[in-house]
Amino acid sequence: MNIEDLKAGNKLFRNTKFKDYKNDFKTLVEKGQTPEILFIGCSDSRVVPDMIISSKPGDMFIIRNVGNFVPPYKDDNDFHGTTAAIEFAISVLNVKHIIICAHSNCGACRSLYQNLEDNNSLVHMKKWLQLGMKAKEEVLKEFDFSTNKERVYTETEKRSVVHQLENLLTFPEVKKRLKENALDVHAWHYKIEDGTIECYNTQTKKFEDLC
Repeated sequence: MNIEDLKAGNKLFRNTKFKDYKNDFKTLVEKGQTPEILFIGCSDSRVVPDMIISSKPGDMFIIRNVGNFVPPYKDDNDFHGTTAAIEFAISVLNVKHIIICAHSNCGACRSLYQNLEDNNSLVHMKKWLQLGMKAKEEVLKEFDFSTNKERVYTETEKRSVVHQLENLLTFPEVKKRLKENALDVHAWHYKIEDGTIECYNTQTKKFEDLC
């Protein structure tokens, strides 16, 4: 796909799908957005949040980053893109659910097992990947990477999303709203190969079919 394809795609959108949601967009512009769901997913081009759960414009506030990682809360004035978006979704939009969605064949989780070049071109990437290291360490205690790579990758994706959920719980406003039963949090794992989703059960500590 190139830029000309994108131009043609926008024209097609305006002539077809936009018309289907014209009234929705009009309402969203006039009254503002009121999504009940914050969806934190990976930037991977194969993962399209609205497509995999058939949501409409205005249904979800979406954050996408490398590896669907959530940095733990920090009380400082540095730049925090993901953190700022989480705060906005909770404290301004008052979302009722937060979904952190991992996925199969995740490049970020696989990168945890690679030696990235030690140069400035990946300096921020290497720092960001530290958010997945805990999952890697846990998985390697149970599985031999040299003989079972694909199992290791999958387990790392799932362990990682659970740890990202734990990081989310370090946010004071998240803890407050959970205690007040004003918010629910969810950890999902989406399988690109067949479109299925598994949800982490915090009681059994296992992933179960969403549907």
